[in-house]
Parts: sequence; C-alpha cells; structure tokens
Amino acid sequence: MIRDGSVPGAASLHLVGGTVLLRPEEQVAEAMLSGWRNQQLARNLALSTIEGRVNAVKAFTRYSDAFLWQWMPQMVDEWLGDLRAVRHLRHSTVRNYAEAVRSFCAFLTDPAYGWAVECERRFGSHPIQVCHEWNTTVHLQDNEADPSKRAFTRDELQAFFDHADDQVHRVSGAGRKGWLPAFRDATLFKTAYAYGLRRREDRMLDLADFGRNPHAPTFGDFGVCYVRWGKAMKGSPPKRRSVLTVGPRDGIGGMDWIVDTLDQWVTEVRPRLAQASASPAFWPSERSPRIGFSQINTRFAAYRDALGLDQGLDFHSLRRSYVTHLIEDGWDPRFVQEQVGHEHASTTSIYTCVSSDFRTRTLLKAMQDTADAVLATGRGKR
Repeated sequence: MIRDGSVPGAASLHLVGGTVLLRPEEQVAEAMLSGWRNQQLARNLALSTIEGRVNAVKAFTRYSDAFLWQWMPQMVDEWLGDLRAVRHLRHSTVRNYAEAVRSFCAFLTDPAYGWAVECERRFGSHPIQVCHEWNTTVHLQDNEADPSKRAFTRDELQAFFDHADDQVHRVSGAGRKGWLPAFRDATLFKTAYAYGLRRREDRMLDLADFGRNPHAPTFGDFGVCYVRWGKAMKGSPPKRRSVLTVGPRDGIGGMDWIVDTLDQWVTEVRPRLAQASASPAFWPSERSPRIGFSQINTRFAAYRDALGLDQGLDFHSLRRSYVTHLIEDGWDPRFVQEQVGHEHASTTSIYTCVSSDFRTRTLLKAMQDTADAVLATGRGKR
C-alpha cells in the first residue's frame, strides 16, 4: 500500500490526473502494462516470470490488433488455436500464455487498481476478462512433460561418461588446449548425476559449496554438496538444500566415485584455466568467470548425438537417472526425496523411471521366493 492509499499498479500512480495525453490509446496501454509489472514486483515474483508474462500479453496484443479495453473472448480462441495448430506449441506453453492473459485481465478489471474506470472515462469502454474455463486449457495432470523425456539406462549412462572421458584423452593426446574445458564438462555432467542436480544448480556451484560430512569422513572435502540455487517457488528466493555424497551399501555401489573425480578437478585441472584464480565458480569458463548455459547444452547434445542416443535424453535426464537408480538400488524414497529437494513424494515418483531390467529382476526374485517357499513346505510335510 502506498502512502496515499493506492495499491501498487494502480492507475493513479501511472497516469497523472489533469494532463492531456498526446497518444492516449498507446500511452494508457503502456501504463497498464507498467502497472501490472509493478504489481507483480510487489508480489515478489521473479523478474524472469514477470517478463515472460508481459511478453505473452504483448504477443496477444499484436495478434488481436486491438487495444486492451477492446479485447473479446473470440480473440483468445483464435490466438490459442493459432499457437496450437500453426505454431505447434506444447500444451503447457499454450496454457502458460493463456494464464498470463487471464492474470493481466484480472488485474485490469479489479476495482482496486482503477483501470476499468479510467478506460471508461477516456474511451467509453473498459477491459473485461477474456479467458474462461470454456476457452482455455486446464491443468489436469501432475506431469505434463514431453513423453520422450526419460532417464538414462545404466548402459547408456556409462557409454555417455566413457565418451566424455574419451574426448579428454583424444584432445589431450593431440596436444590441443581444448582438453581443459572437455575435462570440466565431463566432470560437470558426472556431478549432475552423482548429486541429482538441475542444470542451473550445477552451473551455479562455487568452490565453497562442497564440504565435509562428519558422519562420512572418508569422502574428505566432498562429503556434502550445498545447493544454493535450487528451484524456487513463485515469489520466493532460490531454495537451498544439502545433498550427501552417497556411498555403497549392502553390496550395492554408490556415488562415491565422484569424490576422486572432483578432487582431481579442483587440485590439478581447474587451476590451469585462465579464469580460475579470479572466480569462485566451481566451473569457470575459458574467457568468463562461469560457464554459460549454451556451452553446457552444446556439449551435452554433441556427446548424445555422437553416440546415437535418444533425443529425449537431455541434461535433466541425469537428475532423473539419479532418482531412478537410487530407488532401484533400494534406497529409502524419503531419503531420495530429501536429496533432490522435492516438496512432495509424488514429484519424486514422477521422476522415477524404473527400468525394465529392474522390474524383470524384481519379478524373477518374487517368483524364486515363491518357489522356494513351496519347496520348503513340501519338504516339511515329508
């Protein structure tokens, strides 16, 4: 609330009373968007979220070729139909665009902000809500991800990491400097898998984000990974969590192999990069303090395509594989949920892509246990 009683985004804060506008339609429309942006800032939404919504509204404005107080539901019908039938956007993307327009119309029609009264006074018309249940999609499923997205199988993952290591040896053997970024990227991919990290979480790691686990001193300085840039809830800062290095248990291998890899990176390889001394980033680039998303994406796609792997495998598949493989190896689902930072267990279950090999082994074990029990019963009767 502002001192004069106005709320953030109100018309009175963006249009000075008693002044004549040279381009009233364009200036009022711009003031409406500016007011909406300020209202969302007051709600502490992320700047990226706000700009994405504003861009969606601008796209609809261009398509409708009408001012905001002239919008009609039919215009939304045609726009969303064009996005699906012509541009072939995903269901979730179309729904997000519609949600942005719906939210903007809700803002304009709220009496607290005064935009409807302002438009009626200036143009003899007022904005209305143009997005309704009958002309927009509804979010019905917990998971609307592309069905092609999945986890790596263990063989695929091993092949991917082996290929990444081969590139380091190939470039190094040729006497070229490119082996340093190749080693960095190979280690970055392995770290994403070994700790179940999202791409941004991995990229934003600093040297100070690894520490000792007093309950697992054998892991040295890499017993815990402190994630500071976890996925945020809307209006909230990045969510922090700590991820423990997973060791072997009950004869099943863990992720402790990452410790030697990280130690070699920090002590031997990273110091050779030009930006290493000036940057706290765990993954400095050759010319900048921190590696960029495009570098990560390009390298990952190049390795995947070189092996002929499924296009549905992306960087996030490393995180899916972490969840899947821990569950297959018998780790408690609650522990896995805490490791990856999921608010709800249902989210972790969506990430779990249990392999057919695991299901086959489980079925065979159950059948063998049943057979053993029957034989034991038969022997007892004798």
